[in-house]
Amino acid sequence: MSTKTKKFSFTIRDTCFISIFTAVIAICAQLSIPMPIGVPFTLQTFAIPLAGIILGAKRGSLAVLIYIMLGITGVPVFAGFKGGFGVLFGPTGGYIISFPIMALCAGVNFKKIKNIWIQNAVLASGLVLGCAINYMFGMLVGKTVVSCSWEQAFAVFVLPYIPTAVLKIMLAGIIGVSIKKILMKNRIL
Repeated sequence: MSTKTKKFSFTIRDTCFISIFTAVIAICAQLSIPMPIGVPFTLQTFAIPLAGIILGAKRGSLAVLIYIMLGITGVPVFAGFKGGFGVLFGPTGGYIISFPIMALCAGVNFKKIKNIWIQNAVLASGLVLGCAINYMFGMLVGKTVVSCSWEQAFAVFVLPYIPTAVLKIMLAGIIGVSIKKILMKNRIL
């Protein structure tokens, strides 16, 4: 009795795309607006679901994990050109920890679904779920670091970011699907 196991392998092309998206995330992390509590508005939360959509759940999450590993080893890739393991214990740590989950949710494989409305619903659900998980982790760690109530944590770590999050996930969905279609049509991805 033999069991088939699906092996996940990487091509040179996969490695290049993962590397490119790791760099894109690091660059987008630097495009930020500082906030008083220490959690800036950044574009990395746009780049992370974009990586998931274009590369798929596994490769997109791997690009994010490499980004995080670079950051915790001291490479200044986190927002504000910060790096080091200690960043995970600061007010932004929860967001960073949940980034791979965010890419995983955005990268759900929906191409087998024939109905375009259901495809869009699955994609939107993945983007919203990833964003919600990101905020949940961000709020939990932020609350712990700052020692505040749940209401204060929500007001500081979630509420101000909701309008831009809606815009980012909408743009990531539209741009990501468009880029992925172009790359697949030209057999680049």
